[in-house]
Amino acid sequence: MWNAYKKGYKIFLQLEKSLSDNSVSAYTTDVEKFIQFLEIMATNISPAEVKMAHLSEFIKWLAELGMTASSQSRIISGLRSFFDYCIQEKIISEDPTALLETPRLRKKLPDILSFSEIERISNAIDVSTIEGARNKAMIEILYSCGLRVSELVNLQITGLYLEIGFIKVRGKGDKERLVPMGNIAVKQVNNYLQNIRVHFPVIGGYEDILFLNRRGKSISRVMVFLIIKSLAEKAGITKNISPHTFRHSFATHLVEGGADLRAVQEMLGHESITTTEIYTHLDREFLRDTLQTYHPAFKQSI
Repeated sequence: MWNAYKKGYKIFLQLEKSLSDNSVSAYTTDVEKFIQFLEIMATNISPAEVKMAHLSEFIKWLAELGMTASSQSRIISGLRSFFDYCIQEKIISEDPTALLETPRLRKKLPDILSFSEIERISNAIDVSTIEGARNKAMIEILYSCGLRVSELVNLQITGLYLEIGFIKVRGKGDKERLVPMGNIAVKQVNNYLQNIRVHFPVIGGYEDILFLNRRGKSISRVMVFLIIKSLAEKAGITKNISPHTFRHSFATHLVEGGADLRAVQEMLGHESITTTEIYTHLDREFLRDTLQTYHPAFKQSI
């Protein structure tokens, strides 16, 4: 019963999370350990039927096997990732790991692109083709607005307020927010709408979707991933990037520039400010330069 879910999760990790083969193997092994536990306990349930009580018993079972707290935390992290995937794919409606307590571990800091690297990717796009002009608009929106890829592919034309430089985004939990757009993004979206999108056939039901594929339907998340991978390679960027890298870069560049965390939280659509605080991972040299420039004590000579 779980094989189909495991297969879908593996594809999700490879394409959307852009994880290495070793990381994909580790995450899927975490899920397999939980499945093994269910089999041992003769508990024949689907992901939608998993409750926190099942997970708590699983953790207790791991501890009885002699597994360390750090190893338990790593496995729970894998399960959180799996059930997050299930939520995104609407396999489940509630996350059973939401209240699961685990030993606190430092969050892995996300990779980011420098502004010059983002420019290189944008400049690698062949805007002489209709797909290229569309991709240019998508890239500019990803970086200018810090969108999730799911938010990008679901953008609606009726949610564009280009005359005032804002876009309406439907995020997690179907919550809407207004996000400001940069001038370059506004220009590229205007060009796409007026000169490019009119050349795409539009299938019924997709009339209001902003970004279309060549068949007239909304572009898929997987296609956005593949486009970005191809552009990064063309731009000579060796980092393992994904659409989410643009979101991380958007947030980090704002924080490094001195933006208020609560403003960044609002633009990213984060429920909690603690989620946004991961973007305060400024490097030591940046912090030192900031202090030397702005803090009176650092300006004084000895």
